[in-house]
Amino acid sequence: MDTLPLSTTLLSTGTVALAEIGDKTQLLALMLAARFRRPWPIVAGILVATLLNHAAAAWIGMAAASWLRPDVLQWIVAASFLAVALWTLKPDKLDDDEPLPARGAFVATTIAFFLAEIGDKTQLATVLLAARYSPLWEVVAGTTLGMLAANVPVVALGSRFATRLPLRAARIAAAAVFLALAAWALWSAVWAPAP
Repeated sequence: MDTLPLSTTLLSTGTVALAEIGDKTQLLALMLAARFRRPWPIVAGILVATLLNHAAAAWIGMAAASWLRPDVLQWIVAASFLAVALWTLKPDKLDDDEPLPARGAFVATTIAFFLAEIGDKTQLATVLLAARYSPLWEVVAGTTLGMLAANVPVVALGSRFATRLPLRAARIAAAAVFLALAAWALWSAVWAPAP
């Protein structure tokens, strides 16, 4: 896989941290913080859920990269990054009728966060990053760090912090990152020398 001047870990961290701003899992982190008021078990639950979820997502991305011809994969990745860029511009909402498990903060966070992350744009970003960049462990480490970077301040500072986040600007910045990744993948598909 070709790499950018940025390391895979830093690219994955920044991409997911920006995509997570205003995402439903960030709203879930805020809800969990307000409900349990125990930041460390909530942060630990987010860490465990993200590691498990993103490791599986990265494996799927890596497997897809090995099943598809490189030229087909580059087009799929470019189109997918473009789709995620557009998706990022749409504000996320957490359904009010989604019940939280009535267990301890760590277990409730791990289960709720893992389930909420399934099919989420940050999970899709992890699949795409793993399909495009290597090594796999750096993608998972970076996306996990990105999730923590976006969610730990929300958990620690609660609703006061969330109301001051410039969510619209963050969504636009995240969309720009995904658009740049789509352009890079498209450039690689069209103009990069074939192996």
